[in-house]
Amino acid sequence: MHENELSKIIVDAAFKINTNLGPGLLESVYEAVLAYELERRGCQAIKQQAIPVIYEDVKLDVGFRADLIVNHKVIIEVKSIEAVAPVHAKQLRTYLRLTDLHLGLLINFNVDLIKDGIKRVVNNL
Repeated sequence: MHENELSKIIVDAAFKINTNLGPGLLESVYEAVLAYELERRGCQAIKQQAIPVIYEDVKLDVGFRADLIVNHKVIIEVKSIEAVAPVHAKQLRTYLRLTDLHLGLLINFNVDLIKDGIKRVVNNL
């Protein structure tokens, strides 16, 4: 499945979750529910995947973690905050570069309309 097809499934799942649960819960709740919803839809969702940094040919496990990686193709960064800052998209772009993946979705569930809380981040797509 292509990244764009996956993003449609992810956005639809986020819409369902936002409609049913609304804003105001912890990020960990949205992450768990989103992983569950994606798995129900036939996707593989890996939670809290460690992302190593390669520096001068040395692999360093320094604690970077992607909230969700879907089908080894799309990284999802889950937020439940008042407002997304530019640093959040930069962080996701760095995760994409380090994993050599092409598409990331920054999803802030602390919004009334989920369309206002989704930012698409790309890496060489």
